[in-house]
This record gives sequence, structure tokens and C-alpha cells, in this order.
Amino acid sequence: MNTKIKIVFLLIFSTAINAASKEQMIVESKQSIKQYASQLKARLQQGMKAGGPVNAIHVCNTAAAEISRQVSDQQGWEIARTSLKVRNSNNKPDAWETRVLHDFEQRMKKGEAIEKLDFSEITNKDGQHVFRYMKAIPTKGICLSCHGDKLSPDVAKKLHELYPEDQATGFKMGDIRGAFSITRHTD
Repeated sequence: MNTKIKIVFLLIFSTAINAASKEQMIVESKQSIKQYASQLKARLQQGMKAGGPVNAIHVCNTAAAEISRQVSDQQGWEIARTSLKVRNSNNKPDAWETRVLHDFEQRMKKGEAIEKLDFSEITNKDGQHVFRYMKAIPTKGICLSCHGDKLSPDVAKKLHELYPEDQATGFKMGDIRGAFSITRHTD
């Protein structure tokens, strides 16, 4: 076989394998997000039942990071939440996440359903290939108790106590509250 043909064949074959691998990572990312979100939602619902939104804030403050660590450890990659308006400064978006979040906002303005907003890319970080994936988090009714523009005095007080630099309020139903973010080293 001619050397040029071999190179072209290898490039095409390599691209096909990389595309299949990326698609598999997207599927796995969606599964991890579903696992993380369902565990967090269950804990928040328990907190709401036990003591209303103020208790749910405390649960979120302690449980979100714990659940994130557990799912990340199980999957072997990092799963987190971020937003353009963060509640916890530890969740501040990096430059890539900021760009994707702004892109989500533009896509939603053009009519794309928030539930469909996701993005993946293989990037280079410190000389290593890194798979990145984000999926938008919609603001739903229950979210407004702690993220809306009309917070009860008790909720506002608890938020200020736990998150003195909180920016994650003022959302309305159907806004993009943030996104789940997955980082996975591929090398």
C-alpha cells in the first residue's frame, strides 16, 4: 500500500475512533450527571420535607460537594456545577466554562430548548488531552425558593450566612441557572 494512502487511511480511521470514543464519553457524562442530579435532588427534597427551604440550603451546602466527590470517584473524572452567577465561589467557572455558558444563553435566545443545551469538546490542558462536557441546568419552580427574586427573609438570612458573596439569586422560571460540568483526562 502506498505510504500516502496509509497515512490518509490512518487519519480517517483515527478520526472515526476518536468520534466514537467522544460519543461514548458524552453518553457516560450524561449518565454521571443524571446520577449526580438525582442524588442531589433526593437529598434536597428530604431537606425541604424536614425543614423547608432554609434546611434545604444547609443540605445543599454540605451534600452537593460530597455527592460530587462520590460520583467523580466512581467515574474517574471530575463532575461539578457552575454558573455565570455562582452561589459558592468554589464553583466559579473557568474560561472554557464561561464561554460555554455564554453560548448556552445565546442558543436559548435563538429558541433552543434549555433541556437540549449541552456541549462537548476535547481540549488541551497542560499538554494533555482533556474531554470537557457541559449540560445546562434549567430553573424550575422549586429552585425559585432559594434562587428566585422573591426570597423569604429566613432564606435570605441563611444564604447570606453560608454564602456572603452569593450571586445566584434573581432567577426566573426557565432561566439557565448554570450547568453541570465534566472534565476527563483522555491521555
